[in-house]
Amino acid sequence: MLTNRPDGTLVKNLSATRAIMPLLMERRNESTVFFEQELDVTQTMRFVERYNADRPAGARITLFHVFMWAVGNVLHERPRLNRFTSGGRIYQRKGVHLSFAAKKKKLDDEASLVTIKREVQAGATLGEVAALLQADIRSGRSEAPRPEDRELSLANSLPTFLVKLALRAMQWADRWNLLPGSVIAHDPLYTSMFVANLGSLGLEAAFHHLYEWGNCPFFAALGRTRTVTTEQGARLVCVVRYSFDERIDDGLSCARSLELVQQRVEHPDRFQAAPEALALAA
Repeated sequence: MLTNRPDGTLVKNLSATRAIMPLLMERRNESTVFFEQELDVTQTMRFVERYNADRPAGARITLFHVFMWAVGNVLHERPRLNRFTSGGRIYQRKGVHLSFAAKKKKLDDEASLVTIKREVQAGATLGEVAALLQADIRSGRSEAPRPEDRELSLANSLPTFLVKLALRAMQWADRWNLLPGSVIAHDPLYTSMFVANLGSLGLEAAFHHLYEWGNCPFFAALGRTRTVTTEQGARLVCVVRYSFDERIDDGLSCARSLELVQQRVEHPDRFQAAPEALALAA
């Protein structure tokens, strides 16, 4: 088997148990662990309100932007969580990539979905990540054709049996590390994490399956923000439900990494290096 991939580097010196897991559990969904996290976003939403106060509509942030920034930040800090399996082996992903879906027309039941994949650079500030995501959404909602749109249109124009054969050939090539980087680069299922912002639709979070296509080992679903009463008074909370491929890393390491995500989401001002954010926190 070839060991060089355009999107990852083979991880060596793994423990015997970790190295054998992709062979014992060959499929992603039989390897999935589900995890729920409740975020106290009371301070977060106050931060968001202050941040947006003097900004035009196109430059404002939401809880979704804060979460995406926090995840990207932690995946750089905890690279073991940014791994994937392919062909029975474990690879370290090159770069941190986050994928998500958006409606072509906001809150329109009949509108089609557009999937977006975005690389998050190490050290990216919340403002930088938000600006990139906003630009991605505007581009995705435009009528300009994207590479993946053209590929899907071509596939839908072919007989079903030919599409199935092509997909199986691509999966075989991927397993043997022969799939071209040009295919992987814009495919949203070759990603560090896929995030579903169900809260934007007023829905609670759901546990989502992992896709066997691609190599995404992590799915996160954000639910709606709601008010709960605690001993400290009324608080705003948001539930996130994760689906995690346990073959890439152990559960304790994953839980500790998600605790870091929680800290950044709940207190974004403490982890911002940008002068504008520090000023807001003062």
